[in-house]
Amino acid sequence: MTWLDFQNRFQKIRDNKIFELFVITVIIFSSLMIGVRTYELHPTFEVILVALDYAVTLFFVLEISIRMAAEERFRDFFKKGWNIFDFVIVVVSLIPLDDSEYALIARMLRLFRVMRLISFIPELRVLVSALITAMPRMGYVALLMFIIFYIYAVIGNLLFSNINPQLWGDLGISLLTLFRVATFEDWTDVMYEAMTVYGLSWIYFISFIFFSAFVFLNMMIGIVVDVLDEEHKKMEAEKQGEEIEVQQQFEKRVESEISELHKKLDLLIAQKKG
Repeated sequence: MTWLDFQNRFQKIRDNKIFELFVITVIIFSSLMIGVRTYELHPTFEVILVALDYAVTLFFVLEISIRMAAEERFRDFFKKGWNIFDFVIVVVSLIPLDDSEYALIARMLRLFRVMRLISFIPELRVLVSALITAMPRMGYVALLMFIIFYIYAVIGNLLFSNINPQLWGDLGISLLTLFRVATFEDWTDVMYEAMTVYGLSWIYFISFIFFSAFVFLNMMIGIVVDVLDEEHKKMEAEKQGEEIEVQQQFEKRVESEISELHKKLDLLIAQKKG
């Protein structure tokens, strides 16, 4: 058998939905093993879990090797960001657990195996891609939000520091208090305390909540929804492109097989004539 035949088999395994579901199952199982090890277990179970962990690591190495071998060219595997993500997680999982110096790091890194679900489930990939793409736009909203927080924090310090220094004593504490107000954590207690001295201080709190909880939050949601819609469109376009690429590869293989058959027939005819 030629390497092309092996490559075709690896591609069939990689594209097989049952294989994909099995990999997802193993990822979930390995994550559950890490959760189980947080409990006090019998030494026998500890040994079993360590053995299973090595088995899972070996499976991941085999799985990533199949996916790499299925590519027409080795470097094509690293052209996709999610493939690099999977490769890095598998590589860091090779750190041995029995080394006391790196045991803690190894266990923490193995926890990131669950993140491989993102690369295997398309909808999760879309969500993460949308979040990363939306970060720059959300950054500007966050900057504007910080400016509003800063202005209100300074005003709060000037007005209410004499009422309750623990909540408004300086800029940092005032920012924390405003964050508490923005998350609606007993914010009415803070407001009523201020109203005992300044009757109109409710305007300060209501206007701040209007900006932080309604305006900025809705702006953030709007950005994420808009980017998510764009990512869905990209995913659909990629699916169509992949289908076309698979069809073209199939046509190339058929053409190469037909040309080989023609060569064999020509050789047989030539032998008979000879």
